[in-house]
Amino acid sequence: MIGQHKPVLCLGILVADVVGRPLRTVPEPGRLVLVDEMGLYTGGCAVNAATALALLGLPVEVIGKVGADPFGDFVIDAMQNRGIGTRGVIRDQSVGTSVTMVMVDPDGERRFVHYIGANARLTEADIDLKLLDGASILHIGGSLVLPGIDGEPTANLLRYAQKKGLTTFLDTVWDDTGRWMTLLGPGLPYIDYFIPSLPEAQAVTGLIEPEEVAQALIEHGVGVVALKMGADGCLVKSPDETLRMPAFDVDVVDATGAGDAFAAGFIAGIWHRWTLEKTAQFASAVGALCVTGAGATGGVRSLSETMQFIETAKVKP
Repeated sequence: MIGQHKPVLCLGILVADVVGRPLRTVPEPGRLVLVDEMGLYTGGCAVNAATALALLGLPVEVIGKVGADPFGDFVIDAMQNRGIGTRGVIRDQSVGTSVTMVMVDPDGERRFVHYIGANARLTEADIDLKLLDGASILHIGGSLVLPGIDGEPTANLLRYAQKKGLTTFLDTVWDDTGRWMTLLGPGLPYIDYFIPSLPEAQAVTGLIEPEEVAQALIEHGVGVVALKMGADGCLVKSPDETLRMPAFDVDVVDATGAGDAFAAGFIAGIWHRWTLEKTAQFASAVGALCVTGAGATGGVRSLSETMQFIETAKVKP
């Protein structure tokens, strides 16, 4: 049972994003192209989800690692200014903070150049398990690009969190190494809510049809599967219920962080003890609003504003 007012813990990748938009053409070697905007933002699945949760009014803490550098200062200061707890953030003196150059096309699609940095150094030993005491939810954001805890260490952490009474969430990013089920398989039975994109879930299961993909993950022990399907909305499946939710129709400014915003919306719904249908609709709305602003959480709104959006917004046909 989710405990009201108990914080959500977001563990995972912490990134400084340098975002330029719109990128109308990719420069040739030795050449320069101009963009209309360039800004420094927080990024990374754990920060993005935590920021959205804070905007939605939930108490939240982050667990992760940054470097002892100006990018690390920026990420920590930004989170603290948003009311996000940073007791679980480690400063590593020997490596830089993870940084991504995000180039946003005129249609909102993104291209990334990424330095993994300190995120690669996060290990089980860095995680203060005392932070789980009194928490309500553990969300692991950025699974598959956390080499220090991916695989069995993640399974151990999820199992421990469940034993402590926390509800567990996990979100992935694309794994270029192709070790999908090898890394995720041990932890699947300890995930209460699994929130991957459809392509990621297809890669995990080797299946194509969304309902078959979700069913296969349920059979591997996941409690509830929520597949993010972009313009096609989402599919949510539990052992007893299957829901399809259309996407809201919005003007896309920057799609960065939309998946993390959806995850935050889903976490918020479960934290508030809403029905699965209301939770899925709310998560879709948080994700849709996210893309209407620049940066990974630029368009995310408060709980009341998101509810108003749901009342008036149109869905995609």
